[in-house]
Parts: sequence; structure tokens; C-alpha cells
Amino acid sequence: MFGNPLAVYYAFLALTALLGGLLALLAPQWLWLWSVMPLLAWLGARDLRSTRNVLRNYPVIGHMRYLFEFIRPEMRQYFFESDLSGRPFNRAQREIVNARARGEGDTSPFGTRRDMEDTGFHFVQHSLVPQVVDARHARLTIGNAQCSKPYSSSRLNISAMSFGSLSGNAVEAMNKGAKLGDFAQDTGEGAISPYHEVHGGDLIWEIASGYFGCRNDDGTFNAERFAQKATREQVKMIELKLSQGAKPGHGGFLPGSKVNREIASTREIPIGQDCASPASHPAFDTPVGMLRFLQRLRELSGGKPVGFKLCLGRHHEFMAVCKAMLETGIVPDFITVDGAEGGTGAAPTEFSDFIGTYINEALPFVHNCLVGIGKREEVTVIAGGKVAMGFDMVEKLALGADMCNAARAFMFSVGCIQALRCHANTCPTGVATQDPARSRSLDVESKSKQVHNYHRATVASFMDIVGTLGLESPDELGPQHIFRRSMKGPSRSCRFLHPQVASGAFIKGELPEEYAEAWDIARAEHF
Repeated sequence: MFGNPLAVYYAFLALTALLGGLLALLAPQWLWLWSVMPLLAWLGARDLRSTRNVLRNYPVIGHMRYLFEFIRPEMRQYFFESDLSGRPFNRAQREIVNARARGEGDTSPFGTRRDMEDTGFHFVQHSLVPQVVDARHARLTIGNAQCSKPYSSSRLNISAMSFGSLSGNAVEAMNKGAKLGDFAQDTGEGAISPYHEVHGGDLIWEIASGYFGCRNDDGTFNAERFAQKATREQVKMIELKLSQGAKPGHGGFLPGSKVNREIASTREIPIGQDCASPASHPAFDTPVGMLRFLQRLRELSGGKPVGFKLCLGRHHEFMAVCKAMLETGIVPDFITVDGAEGGTGAAPTEFSDFIGTYINEALPFVHNCLVGIGKREEVTVIAGGKVAMGFDMVEKLALGADMCNAARAFMFSVGCIQALRCHANTCPTGVATQDPARSRSLDVESKSKQVHNYHRATVASFMDIVGTLGLESPDELGPQHIFRRSMKGPSRSCRFLHPQVASGAFIKGELPEEYAEAWDIARAEHF
């Protein structure tokens, strides 16, 4: 009998009726308990008609399975996850960010909890003659000879996060923190919102394929609207987004249900209408066309630094852009390299898991290509990929970057608890939601100070580690400073893991074997 769910359910109904009758006769004061039974009976009857196999086989009690599944992420995070096992960021990383944001010390007792013999473990070797790195090296100037308004930038800035993905309060807190700390905030592709403007923090305006904030009604680029905003003093640089780490090669889509009055006004789209960002740009379709569009943006902005962001994909396509630089003479002021491990509010799982190049592999390639065409000194390389601590910055600069952007770390600094609800509009901390009741919980004044605190402490840690290596400037970092533990044998310097390229080598035909085939098929006329 107990193997038949219908029999079990009918037995339950019979027992319910019998219990109700006994209570009515023997203890009528407890009869109110029986009132729950008809509700369970109704639930069981509905479950027997459910399309869910578990509920049809186990009416009523089958709901316990879905309850446990619902609270599983919280149970794992709070009770079962170790300090180093969490993903995307482990508890140890989150605690360091939170401690720095609160202005507290980030020291730890009793030694490291990391497995230093683990395959893939990265570390640096200190010097017996450490240096004190001059504070001026915490900044660098972005802008080559083709730029008339270079920007003095912090080595660490807030990466692209749009209003719409983040709440207005979160965007505002980050911008005020950037103002306090004299660093920049990337707007993300969702355009410049009032929350970006209210405190006057430096902005990097990201222009994506949807051209939000500078578009015609048909979604094409509007030069007049772009120039009107790009020439504002608060906008310091223009970033053309080709792709992003979390969903490279995939366009964006914002359902009309989320396009409220504020978002519609910011993005210059109709209220309540579905909003799609194409996977590629309508304004160009070749590397030469892209560089000419960048030059146009540079001119329309009054000579401000312009660059592009991409997650590295097919190598010959990036090399095609390099060949286009040589052909046109147009050189971007910066290139932002987004790692495939980057985050986003929502992305197809398989795009996040299996597509794109890991930042620590992408940076050496991009660096070598720019060196190979003799343009490395003219282009600032910005790294974006799980940067949270000072050591992350050291690692990225050693592998080919000049500076870093961070997104999720700054989300932690304003209260994010990695609840993984960004895509559901139910963020419990008000960071990644458009629900007014939830976002109201994020206090702009206190969180802006935490943004500032985190940035200041992380840059200080970065500079301290650089000095510990015996270097006088972060610009001296190279792959020889990063050691990687291999599966077998001793650790090796990363200089042996990636090819070394001499300046102008590609032009002379002196390419590493690993790059030769991609260079041969690269063409400036097409990607």
C-alpha cells in the first residue's frame, strides 16, 4: 500500500476525518487544530494533478524537497562553505573587502589557510631590499599623442556596471565614493544616469551596440547626442564595448517589464518596450571601420581618451585590429581586457562557463601583440577580471596590464552578500535590484565612505606588495615576478609560460611560433 501514492493520500484523508471526529467528541477545545487538515487535503489533491513528478508521487510532503532546494544556497554559504571554497568569490576574499570597506584591519592570525602546494597556486618572491613606492605611482596618465585631453587615472577604478543592473542608490554610492577617493566609475552600457551625475565623480562612458544615451529611434548612433554628453567635464574617457567577459559574443536584452520611466529616460528608449542590444555594432563591421569610429568618438568628445573593451576570443581577430592600427595610423588610448571569469547581472550559463579567454591568458597575448606592432607605449591596457585585492592588481600588471578595474568587489563594499539573486530583481541588500523597497535599504552616505575606504586600502596594499618585491614603480612589474605552481615539479616563473616578444617584431616578421598562423590570416579589412 505504501508504494502507491494514491493509497497513501486516501489513507491520510481517512485519518484526517477520524481525527476530526475524535477531537469533536473528546476534546472540542482542540478542534481548531483540525482546521489545518482540510488545507493539507486540498494541497494534496492539487499535487496529484501537478506536472511535477515528485509532487504527484508524494503529495504534500513532496513540497519539503522544493523548500530545501530553495534555501540550499543560503545553507551552503552560511554553514557548509569553507573560507576558500566559495564561488565566484570565496569567503576569505569577501571578508577582506568588507573589512577594508569598514575601515578595519584585514590581518589574519596563525598563518595562511591556502594550500601553497596546490596546482595553479600563484605567488611572488620578495626582495631582501624592499622599497617604499612613491605615491605618485598609484596613478598614471591615459592618452597618447592623438589625444588632446589625457586623463590622470587611479590604478584601480570601478568597472562597468549599468544603472538598471544596479539600483540607483548603489550607483550613487559608488560615484560619491569615487569622488571622495579621486578615481573613476565606468557607467556600463546603460548610459549616464542621474545617479552617476549627482555627486560629480569621474566617469568613463561606455558605449555599447545599443548606443544607449546617444541613439536614434531606430537604435543607430546619434553623433549630436553623443557630443552633447561626452564633452561634459565629468566624462573623462569613452569606452567602446565590443564584448564582455561574462557573455562574450552575446547581445543584451532588457524586457519591457523592467523599462520603467527612469531607465527609459536614461537609455533614451520607450517606457515598457523590450530593449535589445545587438551582438555586434551597427556602426561598423571591420577593424578599420572600428578604429575610424573610435577616432570619430575622440573628435566628438573634444579629444578625450577613447578605447575599446573586449573579452579576448579568436586570436586572429584581435590581430586584425592591430593590423588596422598600422594601416590607418589610428591608435586607441586604452584597451580594456575583460576576463571570461567576469560577472554580470544575468547571462546564459554556458556563455559564462565555456566561452572566452581567462584574463591571465588574455593579458600576455594582448600585451605581446601591442609590443609586436610597436604600439605598446601608446596604449594603456586595463585588466578587468575578479580583481579584489592588492595581489590581484600586482598579478594583472605583471602579466601585461597597466591598471585594473573591479566590479563585484565594489559591490561587496556597498553591501552585496553574494546572494546570487542579481537576475531575479530580489537582491536582499538593495544593490542589484530595481525594487524601490529593497534599494531603499542601501544608505548612500555610509556606503560611499565604504567604497572610498576599500579603494584606498586596496591600492595601498598593491603599492606595499610592489615595494616588497624591491621595485620602485608598478611599471617595473613583469611576468618574471609571478610564480605558478605546476602539477609536477617546482613552481616556475610566468615568463616561461608565455612567449617573449621584442618591440616591432611582428612588423619584421619575427613572430613566436604560437602566434604565426593567427597573424598570417589576420586582415584589417575584416574580423
